[in-house]
Amino acid sequence: MTTISQQLVTVYDRIHAACNACGRDPASVRLLAVSKTFGADAVIDAVFAGQRAFGENYVAEGVEKIAAVRTRLGSAAGALEWHCIGPLQSNKTRQAAEHFDWVQSIDRLKIAQRLSEQRPPGLAPLQVCLQVNIDGGANKSGVPPRDVAELAHEVAQLPHLALRGLMAIPEPAIDFIASRALHARTKAIFDQINAAGLLPARMDTLSMGMTADLEAAIHAGSTMVRVGTAIFGGRG
Repeated sequence: MTTISQQLVTVYDRIHAACNACGRDPASVRLLAVSKTFGADAVIDAVFAGQRAFGENYVAEGVEKIAAVRTRLGSAAGALEWHCIGPLQSNKTRQAAEHFDWVQSIDRLKIAQRLSEQRPPGLAPLQVCLQVNIDGGANKSGVPPRDVAELAHEVAQLPHLALRGLMAIPEPAIDFIASRALHARTKAIFDQINAAGLLPARMDTLSMGMTADLEAAIHAGSTMVRVGTAIFGGRG
């Protein structure tokens, strides 16, 4: 068993334990393996260990890695799912629209419009999440909480996109309770938008929690945790 496969088992054990502790079905939480800065070899090790969904922060790096993995795995690579989870600039939207299955970091309408226009017609709709700047960090990407519902309504109308939910990356909290409370604020916005019934379809994805805080995020209602360090190791 490789180190990556062992560490994937450990992360899944953490997910299962957190779900059991708060009375949730472990199947209700997906694991996104964040492979940024790690090469195709690391991704392939994770694939052989059963992992199928991968997150990349940088579009150019992600596109290159996707191509390398497809070359190595051939048709088996078609079962993989690639998520763009980093800040997305206008000059990168075409690459993201053409190569990724998900974009989780939409924080303004212009980016969503470009992704919609640039999604190739032969591909399935691009699955998207809105990134929420839940704790108001001045240097952080994300739409302010007060503007999330309006942006969700606008994005949900765009062709070639499917609005799946919300994503948040809050600053580290002082303890489990504080972290859970912060994640719960994103969950509250998610629930309020769904309860309003103004979207064409209910959102089903709440992408919250990373290596350090995945337990708190799961207790708050996360349906997808984005884990890199605990799977692939530290980054330089």
